[in-house]
Amino acid sequence: MALAQSATMYRTPYCGCCLGHADYLRSLGFEVDIVELQPEALAAMKAGHAIPAAQQGCHTLMVEGYVVEGHVPVEAINKLLEERPDIVGISLPGMPMGSPGMGGQKAEPFKVMVIGEDDEIFAII
Repeated sequence: MALAQSATMYRTPYCGCCLGHADYLRSLGFEVDIVELQPEALAAMKAGHAIPAAQQGCHTLMVEGYVVEGHVPVEAINKLLEERPDIVGISLPGMPMGSPGMGGQKAEPFKVMVIGEDDEIFAII
């Protein structure tokens, strides 16, 4: 079960896997509002939150003041909300197969990273 009650997802209208992640979060108790942006506006938003290119996913989720970038599993989001660290947020870089909302099989544990810290792992799920 998710700790957060609401989140806002920012995505382009051209990517379908984002909707899969939103459905996953909704199935765990989130209310997810979706805001569609053109690619340039989404890129500007990511830049405004100082999300390095290597940590960017296809969508950006705002949850209780934190940035959650990409197909992050709810376990990592819950950890973020429980611990409330002084960070911008967390990221599951790229679009790994088997992550929530993506198809395919999970090949290895997901390394959820601290946004803006090159090598700082927030959680391994």
